[in-house]
Amino acid sequence: MTPPKENQTARRRAAAMSPEQRREMIIQTAIPLITEYGAAVTTAKIARAAGIGEGTIFRVFADKDELLQACVAEALSPEHAVRELDAIDVSQPLPDRLTEAAEALQAHMSRMGAIMGSLGHRGGKHPGTVRGAGREESTARIRAALAELLEPEKAALRRPPEQIAALFFGLLFVQPRTEDEPDLTPRELVEVFLHGALSGNTE
Repeated sequence: MTPPKENQTARRRAAAMSPEQRREMIIQTAIPLITEYGAAVTTAKIARAAGIGEGTIFRVFADKDELLQACVAEALSPEHAVRELDAIDVSQPLPDRLTEAAEALQAHMSRMGAIMGSLGHRGGKHPGTVRGAGREESTARIRAALAELLEPEKAALRRPPEQIAALFFGLLFVQPRTEDEPDLTPRELVEVFLHGALSGNTE
């Protein structure tokens, strides 16, 4: 009996993505392209970057407009930032915890600002459809995660952890910048937040 040829061996095909997995993959591929090209990015360019046919995009998105809105919603989503905050070791000293939190949140806000800036100046409806409710929910979830980081010091805080978390988030979000001074590093910002503006050398 002739042995089966190697090319006749059954081959297992990679499991096909579900529509939701495909949708997520396209969004993650599109976000950096939207940041670079804004609303002018084409679905053909996104498809090439994702290694799929352009028609695949329209099997999970009604049109390009829906894809752009989904990308903005993803940029505003607090999920990634909240996961990073939840992963911070609460056994660390408070300054170290808050420094890690500041780094994670600054990265989140930078990503959010990049995609909103790419689309927002064009006056389209893409950012505005999710800006209000999405930002409010995002802020609430991030503040709650920050409050958890402050919980071990609850007895030593001047205010409840939730209020301190809101103040810290506000400082990160509206950090003023001056032309003749470098921006505060996350560590420096935390030191000012915890200890005030005085350096300690007041004599």
